[in-house]
Amino acid sequence: MGLSNNAKVYLEAFYSGPKIQDLTPDVVRQALNAPVPEGVEVPPVAKVENRQIPVHEGEITVRIYTPEGEGPFPLFVYYHGGGWVLGNLETSDAGCRLLAENTKRVVVSVDYRLAPEFKYPVPVEDSYAALCWAHDHADELNAIADDIVVGGDSAGGNLATIMTILTEENDGPAISAQALIYPVTNLDFTTASYEKFADGFGLDKDLMIWFGEYYVNSEEDYKNVDVSPLLCEDVSALPPAIIVAAENDVLLDEGAQYRDKLKDAGVKVEYTVLPGSIHGYFSNMAVFADETKETVNAIAQFLNALKVNS
Repeated sequence: MGLSNNAKVYLEAFYSGPKIQDLTPDVVRQALNAPVPEGVEVPPVAKVENRQIPVHEGEITVRIYTPEGEGPFPLFVYYHGGGWVLGNLETSDAGCRLLAENTKRVVVSVDYRLAPEFKYPVPVEDSYAALCWAHDHADELNAIADDIVVGGDSAGGNLATIMTILTEENDGPAISAQALIYPVTNLDFTTASYEKFADGFGLDKDLMIWFGEYYVNSEEDYKNVDVSPLLCEDVSALPPAIIVAAENDVLLDEGAQYRDKLKDAGVKVEYTVLPGSIHGYFSNMAVFADETKETVNAIAQFLNALKVNS
């Protein structure tokens, strides 16, 4: 497996400084909050609005992206990546703008609370609260409550997948599809791709372990379905899924395993591996604009095909 030129450029810069796993979350977050580099195109949408919504013992922010057109539009609830420790509304802003316009959905991007200040299950609970809020407030968002897609990248893909399980268990909002970008599906760290891409590809094996240790409270938590959704025994009632994997990624195998689990249960799945890519490209438009656009186009085509065939 080779690396794209964009990936090579990114990794050279990424490894020119200290490794994330050798730093504290606060230090890394400050670096992530740097302004978007000049010259990076910000995809246009009709409207962007931040709202504060209630969650258990607090509030979180959601950012609402409305596409051009009259509506009402179907919904897309999006969860950002960052290992449940990093990431925010800004790191997923460009991707969410593209999703809104290309899928013609109102995108609700969720700024769930982060570990280690808010360890598991708080990010899961915040994510579900935001899903329910989007459903319940669809009318005022010029959106359609009974057509919701959930999606996310990395840890956000993990949360999106867990939302499909929780809403099924709790008779919550109906979810039409799940759109997962290199999702975490099993915090096990033992697949062949974990060994093959353990170091030097951005998301090191040690970094994933670092994320996990900040996120969970105990070893038992790793085996919970709402941490490792691949362990869900019955996925037959879950919605159709598109999974976009990065070719050079420790999470490659568990994305394929989740695909196989859904397919074996009779769930419609589309799976694609982006050649030459690495984990994290979706939250870095400055380097990976082409890869991000390709991913969004694949998601839009998958969702459009679902409508045609429904």
